[in-house]
Amino acid sequence: MDEQKRLLLAVVLSVVVLVGYQTFFVTPPVPNNQPQQVQNQNADQVQEKSQNVSEYKTMTGIVPETVAAQKKNYRTISISTPLYNIAISEQGAAVKSFELKNYNKTNKKDSPLKQLVPEQLTSGTLFFDLEGQSIPGLKDAVYTAKIDTNKTSVFEGEKTIEFILGTSNGIVVKKVFTFKADSYMIDCDIVFQNGSGMSLNDSLVISTPGFFDEETKKRSRFAFEGPVVFVNEEYMDIDPDDIEEKNTYTGKIGWSGYSERYFMTAVMPRLNTNGDTIDAGVKLFYADDMVINNYIRKMDRLDPGQQGVYSFTFYMGPKSQKILGSYDNSLKNAINLGFFNIIAKPLLITMNMIYSVIPNYGVAIILLTILIKLIFWPLGTKSYKSMNEMKKVQPLMMEIREKHKNDKQKMNQEIMGLYKTYKVNPASGCLPLLVQMPIFFALYRMLYQAIELRHAPFIGWISDLSAPDRLFEFNFAIPMMQEPYGIPMLTLLMGASFLLQQKMTPTAGDPMQAKMMMLMPIFMTVIFINFPAGLVLYMFVNNIISMGQQYYIQKKLS
Repeated sequence: MDEQKRLLLAVVLSVVVLVGYQTFFVTPPVPNNQPQQVQNQNADQVQEKSQNVSEYKTMTGIVPETVAAQKKNYRTISISTPLYNIAISEQGAAVKSFELKNYNKTNKKDSPLKQLVPEQLTSGTLFFDLEGQSIPGLKDAVYTAKIDTNKTSVFEGEKTIEFILGTSNGIVVKKVFTFKADSYMIDCDIVFQNGSGMSLNDSLVISTPGFFDEETKKRSRFAFEGPVVFVNEEYMDIDPDDIEEKNTYTGKIGWSGYSERYFMTAVMPRLNTNGDTIDAGVKLFYADDMVINNYIRKMDRLDPGQQGVYSFTFYMGPKSQKILGSYDNSLKNAINLGFFNIIAKPLLITMNMIYSVIPNYGVAIILLTILIKLIFWPLGTKSYKSMNEMKKVQPLMMEIREKHKNDKQKMNQEIMGLYKTYKVNPASGCLPLLVQMPIFFALYRMLYQAIELRHAPFIGWISDLSAPDRLFEFNFAIPMMQEPYGIPMLTLLMGASFLLQQKMTPTAGDPMQAKMMMLMPIFMTVIFINFPAGLVLYMFVNNIISMGQQYYIQKKLS
């Protein structure tokens, strides 16, 4: 087979491998460590006193009524900061709403703000309970918010709001939130005051649920959505379909939560007094389109008259390299771009650096593509030179095929002899392409998952680089096209570039192969028709540069 055909077949093969990779290998492998019981904490690991927590003193005569009697009336407290609007219900002291002020649901002008607590989560998120039910009904108990108004704001500095719950046996539970005007991080101290006559010995459970239906499952094949955990210095995303097989993970839990394509909710325990991550566990449940990620931490035994404080940091916000990288913690590991993460992250950082100089992500993608092509220019030159050498012996190869068309063994022997005589290596042209394949996969994942491209405009009709490009929008369905329906102009231009590339390549000697090559531009166009415009832009620019390089080498060696 001549080198031109090898080059084009390599492109087709790369797309097939890409689709196969996304289908079967999009989720990193889960370690084989077997589930084990959550380990007990040492005393110095749990008695952490936050400076944001007031001096909690158990007082007699003011203990609220029993938990069961408090479920009639409750308020929802709304807090506004420059970054988000959050609503916390007195029922369960759970987050019932979280709107991001810098992100909209869609890129339409009248689009509402992005909501991180979908309506399907009727109990909200970031609620807590005790695993052994030492305080029955704690999850849905009604707290009392220590604030006079139902609405407040934090536009500078920070503000603390306490939610207090008392039981008839004298145990007081407090959930203390501290909101900061300039951060998506929310500090939370959970306080237990044992005013009863019995010891409290249980495990604390903080839940981050997520809605995972069939539509979400389809999206997750290309960019993971679902429960995530950072355990023993390793990032893990867990396919909900695998939860039945294994639902418990234990060790040094840096954080756990639920991730969407561009956003996430996470629970991060504060480090202990020695500055180490605390041993804990994560237990997952999946049923009726709901996934619940439970962070479980063993409490110290709390004898009568004692108080225990457990400090956490909650994160609800974008999975942005710039934002998460600014925090001095392990949450930056939530930016995980799969198997080629070690290559994809530098590409993301480089793209953001280009954007900081030229504030247009479309231009940044073009310049990043040019930079990658320049780095691999010598390999590309070697490939095209090999194609040119193969082109010279192609007439002789066709004569051999015609002469020995009925004797495949003899034909192969003659062709190998031809390679040896003219010192041509048919594999030398494909090797540079194989070397570049990891870059292609890494760039694919980076462009598909980078929140920076979400609703980012380029030029003209391309108003969202994270969505498929559509020149117009039609009110009727188009086969093989996802909504919105319209003319995929950039994708058609990309397909035309593949066609021009094929025209620059000599016709294959085998008629069947020639027909396959004729279908390649159509095949590539169909594959990319529903891909984000940022990916299509990369492939289009890459094709244009490749054609220019191929033309230059052919002219130089002709």
